[in-house]
Amino acid sequence: MQVFNNMSFSQPHLFCFGLGYSATVLAENLKQKGWQVSGTHRPGDDPQPDTFAFDRNLPLVDFDDIFKDVTHVLISIPPDAAGCPVLDIHGEDLARHAAHIVWISYLSTVGVYGNTDGKPVMETSRLLPTQERSRFRGLAETRWQNFAARTQLALFVWRLAGIYGPGRSPFNKIRAGRAQCIDKPDHFFSRIHVDDIANILETSMAQLNAHGVYNVCDDEPALPSDVIAYACEVLGEPVPDKVPFADAFNAMSPMAQSFWADNRLIVNDKIKDKLGVVLKYPDYKSGLTAILKAEKS
Repeated sequence: MQVFNNMSFSQPHLFCFGLGYSATVLAENLKQKGWQVSGTHRPGDDPQPDTFAFDRNLPLVDFDDIFKDVTHVLISIPPDAAGCPVLDIHGEDLARHAAHIVWISYLSTVGVYGNTDGKPVMETSRLLPTQERSRFRGLAETRWQNFAARTQLALFVWRLAGIYGPGRSPFNKIRAGRAQCIDKPDHFFSRIHVDDIANILETSMAQLNAHGVYNVCDDEPALPSDVIAYACEVLGEPVPDKVPFADAFNAMSPMAQSFWADNRLIVNDKIKDKLGVVLKYPDYKSGLTAILKAEKS
């Protein structure tokens, strides 16, 4: 028997709208602790056990049956120009089940802050997104906050920095021969290991009264060129020569260019001060070292 916010459940049940990289790590961690986990997959994808096809044009079939014992909800499906598909399609369905949902989390992005020319941003900072996808996220955040206020749900909004981890790290680019050391001094990026994301979300499940908005990143913003250089060193590969930013930028895809449009310093004090989080990988060096060690084991 587990207790959340004075409510007890013989088996807590997490439902994930979207089972991508971060959600899957959290789901696997909770399964090992006896949780029931279910979620959605894209129409056309091979279904996994306890997953259901869903998108804006394909609502969940038998929503009430699927959600009859759901206690925790994670939304990681990105919004589109029309809004958040989960709220648009199933908002009222979720509201109908609010009495037994004790925790709901929305994965957003630090992109909602836009560009501050390297100045710090905290959860109370103004949202001035420069990218359309980040503007959609900011609008979705507001809608979820309004929904939570109306339904009395404990909502956590997580503004995630760049995510890395096993299978998604600089090692992949280096091994593929695509790594670059782009020379742009004073343009730092924040990142977060996927294991820390899962740990932070799980930690919040025991602190429902701490619901709110949180920046999620490690303690050491870094130049991308420094991260690539360290990854090369631990792999025993030569460090690429530095490429002037202007030259590299002209060769980038529009998506890659958009990541360099914003320069901000993400402050992560709140996850530590309010949730008591201790990061497993407080900097990129510890995270990359652990990834490589796991690959070799």
